This record gives sequence, C-alpha cells and structure tokens, in this order.
Amino acid sequence: MPSFFTRTDWAVRFSPAKAVKEDLFRGANLFAGLNCFEPGQSQATHVHPGADKFYLVLSGRAVVRVGDERQEVEAGSLVWAPADVPHGVEEVLEPTVMLVSIAPPPAR
Repeated sequence: MPSFFTRTDWAVRFSPAKAVKEDLFRGANLFAGLNCFEPGQSQATHVHPGADKFYLVLSGRAVVRVGDERQEVEAGSLVWAPADVPHGVEEVLEPTVMLVSIAPPPAR
C-alpha cells in the first residue's frame, strides 16, 4: 500500500554539476517533486502539453519565466504555468528549493 505522507527534507540535495530533481509522489493524475538549484543553475524553458504545473518556492531566490512574464521569486512564492505555456527557471540567485507539481504527470 502506498504512503500518502512524506517529508521533503530527505530530498533536499545540491550538486554543483546540475540541478537535483527528486520525485516525492507520482500517481496517475498528479506528480510532485523537489527541485534543488545552486546559484547560476537554470531550467531551460519548456512546455508541458495538456498539463498544468506549479512551483512553490520553499527557500532561496530565482528568476522564473512563464509565457512573456519574468519575475524574481523567493520563499513563499507560488508560480503557475498553465498547460502549453512555455516556462522555466532562468537564473538561480541563491541556493533554491522548489516544490514542483504537474497534473497530469509528465511521461517518464
């Protein structure tokens, strides 16, 4: 039987080589994961066809783009990227941890 509860602290890891991504939950209708970035790292602008995504910034600061909007975000910021709208993390300004959720989940 799956566990419906988890903590995020086990998944917080940083690497100077590239951003670290850890799956927290993956179901048929929703994905949740943790993305950890070092300063200077980024996530290329991309699209999720037919899937909405949000980023909840747990710590740090970064510049995020959704469509034509670009904004600096910090702990407590919630960013929504609607399905089919280009989005990404353009620039990480300090060590940053983001909770990421996508519905429906992306293909592996």
